[in-house]
Amino acid sequence: MNFKRIMILMLLFSASCLYADSDPVRTVFSGSEKGQVPQSAKNKTQRYDVVIYGGTSAAVTAAVQVRRMGKSTAIVCPEKHLGGLTVSGLGFTDSGNKAVIGGIAREFYHRLWLYYDQEENWTFQKKPGSKGMKGQSGHGIDPITKTVWIFEPHAASRIFRDFLNEYKIPVFKNEYLDRENGVLKKDQKILSIKMMSGKIFQADMFLDTTYEGDLMAAAGISYHVGREPNSLYGEIWNGNQVGIYHHRHWFAKKISPYCVPNDPKSGRIPYIDASEPGIRGTGDDRIQAYCFRLCMSDHPKNRVPFVKPDHYDPKNYELLRRLLDAGWRELFNKYDRIPNQKTDTNNHGPFSMDFIGMNYRYPEASYSEREKIVKEHEEYQRGLLYFLQNDPGVPKDVREKMSVWGLAKDEFTDNGNWPWQIYVREARRMIGEYVVTENDCFGKEPDPSKKIFAGMKKYGSAGRGSYALDSHNVRRYITPEGFVQNEGDIGVSPKKSYPVDYGALVPKRSECVNLLVPVCVSSSHIAFGSIRMEPVFMILGQSAATAACLAMDQNIPVQNLKYEDLSARLKKDGQILEHPDKSKRR
Repeated sequence: MNFKRIMILMLLFSASCLYADSDPVRTVFSGSEKGQVPQSAKNKTQRYDVVIYGGTSAAVTAAVQVRRMGKSTAIVCPEKHLGGLTVSGLGFTDSGNKAVIGGIAREFYHRLWLYYDQEENWTFQKKPGSKGMKGQSGHGIDPITKTVWIFEPHAASRIFRDFLNEYKIPVFKNEYLDRENGVLKKDQKILSIKMMSGKIFQADMFLDTTYEGDLMAAAGISYHVGREPNSLYGEIWNGNQVGIYHHRHWFAKKISPYCVPNDPKSGRIPYIDASEPGIRGTGDDRIQAYCFRLCMSDHPKNRVPFVKPDHYDPKNYELLRRLLDAGWRELFNKYDRIPNQKTDTNNHGPFSMDFIGMNYRYPEASYSEREKIVKEHEEYQRGLLYFLQNDPGVPKDVREKMSVWGLAKDEFTDNGNWPWQIYVREARRMIGEYVVTENDCFGKEPDPSKKIFAGMKKYGSAGRGSYALDSHNVRRYITPEGFVQNEGDIGVSPKKSYPVDYGALVPKRSECVNLLVPVCVSSSHIAFGSIRMEPVFMILGQSAATAACLAMDQNIPVQNLKYEDLSARLKKDGQILEHPDKSKRR
């Protein structure tokens, strides 16, 4: 046996003795359980310091931060394309107060500026002048801060690929977690996760960056699906919101919900709920409606005509036809312009892109069931587009205005120009060390009369949110007067930015000590309505990765990390933890 091999064996023996003398919590962070993986699976096992499950924008910023902190990492995900909604049509950024977007997220939007500063990237329109293009919060292309907040899907995808290539981050695509038996735990620590393919990934730390919270749920972490009653956390805007109309996404006109107008015996038009209106503030298991954020174009050389889907039925859009007949004409209000004569097309109005009430099963559904739900949403939106262009029952002025639109030919070219990712606005939400509620968003302390807050630990800011507490409709029902109405749409703005507490990123210590969840964060339904914006996910992804690396260095549970250590590193890396002076950054 040569000298080098002897030295390696001696080092391994010394390390095992050291870990054997450690306390129980520290022992689980040693990695010494690696030998517990069955021999037959060893050739499929890979080990990293931090394993990130899920392919969202938070996954990318988390992976970059892990590498910048000198650790090994890999992204393991079901997706074929990384970046979530940021690369799948949501190019008209829900930014809120841009001054609170720092760190790697800020760098992403600056890299987009560098991309669009090049003349050759303006293929279907002239590069805008100094005034740029408008976004949700002022400049979409900001010449002062050199950031871009309105962008094409392929541009965002390119920026994320650049990040991954620069930091040599391995990505395992098309890998689905075995949600039944794929999480191996010892006490409160995840040792490894197994994919449906049989691949096993070991790590000291894990991040769940999925929109669904699949790893979190499979690891036995507490979570909630749906709307909590207002009474639970002492809120106003949670639960049933019957009779509340904050946007224009409700029926201001009296429209009959029955197949034969005003005749209940004729049956309901498709997709109208049979439930009673209910009482405002009560909880239920309903979630925000989903849709695809379509990238469309009205440039003749870059549009693909809308085609009739396989299961097209014009009866599905009868409610819209009646709405248009009644004179409603806000159909095109959320065809938001992004560069090169394209749109980020979102939901707007009483009847639009949101497939209201058809996603309740999605969070807990099997992979095949989810695929079916996603396909139903695609069929609904494709049918809606075809209906608006071709159905003789659609008013002529609407059909003519719609006739110039098609899917952008140069986007999602491997998917028939259709976005890769459906907009999962809400699925599971963890119940962690701390639960962020609307009171946090409004700068109020938790309601002391609520026993549920007893024992919750508040650490400090892991990043800031600022967008309106925004929930899309959750159902369409029949009023006591016999007309159709939507319910669940809320839009209440905080007066200033608010902190997302670090305790909302970590499970209860009794459940898991080496997992962080920066997307399905611990929050109430209505607070998540603000947190759920893509820039915030990027921010929290970086913060979660930072915490994982620091906890790993100190060999402690993520719940034991001193906030002073976390905040010092976050500030060093450009994260914004306090509400900034408006004059400092836009």
